[in-house]
Amino acid sequence: MSAAVLYMSVSLDGYIADAGDRLGGTDGNRLHHWGLMPDGETFRSGGVAGEMLAEYNATGAVVAGRRTVEIVDHWGGDHHGMPIFVPSHRPAGESAAKHPLVTYVTDGIASAMRQAKEAAGDRDVLVHGAYTGQRAIEAGVLDEVQIHQIPVLLGGGRRLFDTLPSPVELEIVRVIDTPEATHLRYRIRRA
Repeated sequence: MSAAVLYMSVSLDGYIADAGDRLGGTDGNRLHHWGLMPDGETFRSGGVAGEMLAEYNATGAVVAGRRTVEIVDHWGGDHHGMPIFVPSHRPAGESAAKHPLVTYVTDGIASAMRQAKEAAGDRDVLVHGAYTGQRAIEAGVLDEVQIHQIPVLLGGGRRLFDTLPSPVELEIVRVIDTPEATHLRYRIRRA
């Protein structure tokens, strides 16, 4: 059975973007460099970084917030060949029309997640974005959270979890510690 998994890189103090709202922090990508090797190569097929990338790429669909997809121009319409579902209160803008794998869903996060799970089949659904993750938790349609906790303090910016309606209990599934990041995977406990 597939799971909806929020994948996010986060500073130790809980930020996904710095005070200037730059994703990844002041150097423009600090939170996303955990897969870099000392020689600058990204995500070798071996080791922890390779395992994380393989897991990430094994997902079957993406649910990402509008802000996230617009910042990255819908990943050029191709997030590793996976269909992209964007829950939004507004219809898609002109830039999305040129991307056939991008679907804007205007009837809520639960509908977007249902469509993504259907498209993913037995593979997991990759979820991106703070607002989208929070709404998916609130709607009860997020199953797991994969955090790449980066050893940096940004001191301000956009937090990953700042507006949850109530406490959420998590169960630790896996912890992998590396010099570049601590990879934490949690399952959301259902009442």
